[in-house]
Amino acid sequence: MTGPQPLRWHRPLLWFAAVMGLLALVAAAGVFVDDRLVVGSPAWLKPFKFAVSMGVYAVTLAWLLRATRRGRRTGWWAGTVVTLAAAMEMVLIVLQAVRGRASHFNQGTPFDEAVWSLMGNMVVVLWTASLVVAVVVAFQRGGDPVLKSAARLGFTLSLAGMLVAFLMTMPTGEQQAALDRGETVGMVGAHSVGVVDGGPAMPVTGWSTTGGDLRVAHFVGIHALQALPLLALLLAGAARRRPDGPFGAPRAARGLVRAAALGYGGLIALLTWQALRGQPLLEPDARTLLAAGLLAVTVAGAAGLAVRPRNRAPIAPEPVPAAAIVGP
Repeated sequence: MTGPQPLRWHRPLLWFAAVMGLLALVAAAGVFVDDRLVVGSPAWLKPFKFAVSMGVYAVTLAWLLRATRRGRRTGWWAGTVVTLAAAMEMVLIVLQAVRGRASHFNQGTPFDEAVWSLMGNMVVVLWTASLVVAVVVAFQRGGDPVLKSAARLGFTLSLAGMLVAFLMTMPTGEQQAALDRGETVGMVGAHSVGVVDGGPAMPVTGWSTTGGDLRVAHFVGIHALQALPLLALLLAGAARRRPDGPFGAPRAARGLVRAAALGYGGLIALLTWQALRGQPLLEPDARTLLAAGLLAVTVAGAAGLAVRPRNRAPIAPEPVPAAAIVGP
């Protein structure tokens, strides 16, 4: 019999993450040395943001795949497909930045339309391959139950966050009206709701400050895959320092991770709802604040239930029959 297979990081994902790190540096320099604007933002800002986000995502997948035993080959190939799809998308984003053209929603010329169509196909491939990785990771046996729960919930929320992007591809009211009149429309789809893309925006993120912006929920959702496992690791560290503390029992820690996932999912829904109503992130109305308050109370209640004394107590061993102790 052979022993357990050694931990192996997914090398294609790691190489891709390293390239994204270099690209982020180049794009950051481009933001300062290239004064061209694309849809109101520096031409190299989008490559910078995508390089950072894609790099972090690739490292996370490589880390989660390193400990797979069951379905290791399937997970490896799925991770490789994620690498190839993400690399193709980044090549197209950089290409459009070099040309000084918008990469997303751009149908101004046949070439721009072909680039945007190919990018959309790559996103579908990336999402599907990520789903396969999620299934492989979810069905692993053994390991830290709290971290496994965090990975499963993080994958679920991350995939949901990716789906928010498809709302951006829908034509706006003005675009749809122009299409109905048979006019040629250069851009079909938008990040913003209620305002035109390229208006006043927050620094670095580029999120609209005058209307709704679907990128907020999209960004928050995608990075659930880092947030929840990180929480699990922090809880594990706290448990090692204080085994008798509120996070020392696995049931309490797992309950806290589930409470956090509940809040995270609610936050994605809240941010999506806020954006679809054309409301800027930093200007919530009474309904948004009320919903946020209810969400906070719900999460606090779930966290309180997670650390109640019954869950913090160690699991009691099964009682041993007296006869087994004293003998016949």
